[in-house]
Amino acid sequence: MNKKSKLLTIGEFAALHGINKKTLMWYDEIGLFRPDSINPENGYRCYSYHQSPILETILLLRELDVSLPEIHDFMKNRSAENMRSLLEEKIADLDLQLTHLRAVRKTLCTHHQDMETLLTMDLSEISIVEKEERCLVTVDIDRNTTFEKEVELITAETARYRLGRLHDASYGSMIPVASLLRGDFDDYTKLFIEIPFLKQKKGLHSQPGGTYIRAFHKGSFEKLPRRYQAILEYAGSRGLTLSGYSYEKGINETVIDRIEDYIVQIEIPVIR
Repeated sequence: MNKKSKLLTIGEFAALHGINKKTLMWYDEIGLFRPDSINPENGYRCYSYHQSPILETILLLRELDVSLPEIHDFMKNRSAENMRSLLEEKIADLDLQLTHLRAVRKTLCTHHQDMETLLTMDLSEISIVEKEERCLVTVDIDRNTTFEKEVELITAETARYRLGRLHDASYGSMIPVASLLRGDFDDYTKLFIEIPFLKQKKGLHSQPGGTYIRAFHKGSFEKLPRRYQAILEYAGSRGLTLSGYSYEKGINETVIDRIEDYIVQIEIPVIR
């Protein structure tokens, strides 16, 4: 018998397409996909092989999260042009999702590295590390910028780059090396935001790749200048020239309750 003329039961047709027969019953009830015929003797739904491409189209659109009303409209007006438009829209949506997932993965890797650092670090150590170049969003601040205002600035920038949530990026502050060299350890001039999927473009800050001094400070911010003095002494004794900015960021905010336990990571580019 020719396959095109053979009729299948609802169970057979559902099994052929890897779905539950209740799905076919539901599609029939809402008028989205009806059986080829109804057995007059028992009232059972019967399907034919030639309906398979139609059902697979519906299943594809459902997998792409196309709404049922949209699928209804498309099935009533099926054409190559309409399918192309629909697929272009869904491909664009998937690209956005993939970008977000890559960003989330990079953020998770950053947090994981911070936790690894916490478990292996020596707070008293000052070390030399190599870093890759990265692109940062920055906002200007000064001594009069309140903490509340800083939060507002950070929130506004994350919204502008459509991050959705603050934890989707890394944050920190910057002090010019020139200020450190003259003993002005409170001269924070910028906040930075590292957005995982951000590419280099005009107006963004490029944190240079290369050699950095890295140190840590735990506890009161009033004692942070002492740590900077130790860093300057370390660099001077080794003939290292500091350049650009000092980049500070907290690395244990997610696992502490007291500000006294807060740990700041300090990284400063150096010229040997």
